[in-house]
Amino acid sequence: MAMTNSSKYTAYPAVGLSGRTWPDQRISSAPVWCSIDLRDGNQALPVPMSVDEKLEMFRLLVDIGFKEIEVGFPAASAVEYQFVRKLIDEDLIPRDVTIQVLTQAREHLVRRTFDSLEGVRNAIVHLYNSTSTVQRDVVFRKNREEIKAIAIDGARLVRELADAAEGSAIRFQYSPESFTGTELDYALEVCHAVMGAWGADESDRMIINLPSTVEMSTPNVFADRIEWFCRNLEHREAAIVSVHTHNDRGTAVASAELALMAGADRVEGALFGNGERCGNLDIVTMALNMYTQGVDPELDFSHLSHTIDVYRDCTRMPVHPRHPYAGELVYTAFSGSHQDAINKGMKALADHDDGVWNVPYLPIDPKDVGFSYKAIVRINSQSGKGGVAYVMESAFGYQIPRWMQPDVGKVVQNVVDEEGRELSPDEVRDLFVREYVRLQEPYALKKCHITWEDEDPDRNDEEATTITTAVQKGSHEFGFTARGNGPVDAFVKGFIRDSGLEFTVSDYAEHAIGHSADTLAVAYVKITTSAGTVSFGAGIDSNISLASIKAVLSAVNRL
Repeated sequence: MAMTNSSKYTAYPAVGLSGRTWPDQRISSAPVWCSIDLRDGNQALPVPMSVDEKLEMFRLLVDIGFKEIEVGFPAASAVEYQFVRKLIDEDLIPRDVTIQVLTQAREHLVRRTFDSLEGVRNAIVHLYNSTSTVQRDVVFRKNREEIKAIAIDGARLVRELADAAEGSAIRFQYSPESFTGTELDYALEVCHAVMGAWGADESDRMIINLPSTVEMSTPNVFADRIEWFCRNLEHREAAIVSVHTHNDRGTAVASAELALMAGADRVEGALFGNGERCGNLDIVTMALNMYTQGVDPELDFSHLSHTIDVYRDCTRMPVHPRHPYAGELVYTAFSGSHQDAINKGMKALADHDDGVWNVPYLPIDPKDVGFSYKAIVRINSQSGKGGVAYVMESAFGYQIPRWMQPDVGKVVQNVVDEEGRELSPDEVRDLFVREYVRLQEPYALKKCHITWEDEDPDRNDEEATTITTAVQKGSHEFGFTARGNGPVDAFVKGFIRDSGLEFTVSDYAEHAIGHSADTLAVAYVKITTSAGTVSFGAGIDSNISLASIKAVLSAVNRL
């Protein structure tokens, strides 16, 4: 059925903002980060975290580098309360970390929240009430003044209880919940009233958190709202402006980034965007976006696989295979053209490393987040010659020459198409060895002796190498002695003479694998028959001359 009811929705209003400055700004430093994994992310789980799981997640967040962590809604449930008490009673909060707790602007909840904080060194009490038009009209059925009064009364109570909390440094945060659904002038009016009730000034700054509790507009409109708010906020120096973006439209990261450009100082979010409905801002993505622009995010995701493991264990939530920076397929290319470009880019980086990362299709160096290069190229039906060559070189050290790569790629592609699945690097190597190296029929090298004698060093002697060899063909063995300007030339001349086959070696390459006493030599050859037929072969041996002769025989056998 066609979607024909779009007229039931109305466009989000634009902001009357002239001379907006945020489009010309750049993010040049990290914001204040606040993790909400243990509160907003936890309340959105089918099975909320236990106290032990919350503690494991808390330790991970501390290790990553978060200095502000919203640890729960202690007045909402026994587990939330117990966890806050465990952190304080067992002195588990590092001295440079501030915990944050959430409460609605209701007296018994605020008092219960302060009970949970008894004895804490540093804490942020996060007070909220919904200010949106639809919430006022439909849920609470209160007018503007009545809703504002709830916020003012809550702020005064928090001030009173914070002043009475001896030995504790209590900071204050206020959120006009559903900021995106609230008229801008009214949101500003409420925040001004709350700042006055708290007594905010430059020496006692409060946090004003502006949440897109439901994402309702494009990121540029959200940025306009933040710039308008920051411009019109009285005593801007007395406030830390924070944003808390949701992902209902799929643009939570973009909205938060543009909000920083528009004047926000602080960002709330969760690992991998965990949160209600479509989730919260994904702090991993936003932080690594900054990192790839040369900005230190002041969060450590260099062991991202460990972060993923703890997150999965504690939340029972998956990380999507295509999740930016973290998904298992993010550093993988299946497309042949992508594989070829990555292969060339990695080689260029190794040859001309100026300290700047610049590899096609890879905006970040996988090693920077704790991943290896091995998964960059994987082989399936979409792969090409460049991908196969990259796997062979990066995983096993085989430097297949460019003139041989199309043939190898075709061989691998045929197997992938036939089996209908991805091939592992080991399977690609085994296929290469089976198809190009270990070919013993119809011809097999049985014996080979090579001598070199230069009768006149001053003369360019093209017949200085002598080879004596025995070759097996079926049940028949034949031997020959021949001279040439090298082992391959001598072998080819003798083999053609005694076998009756006519061909030339049209391309040749060789290299070593390894750097120890057990180094092996690998040779690659391309031969062309008198009829124009082309064949490729490879040989492996500790002796490069023998590897080259084996490569010629492999190419002959593939005819």
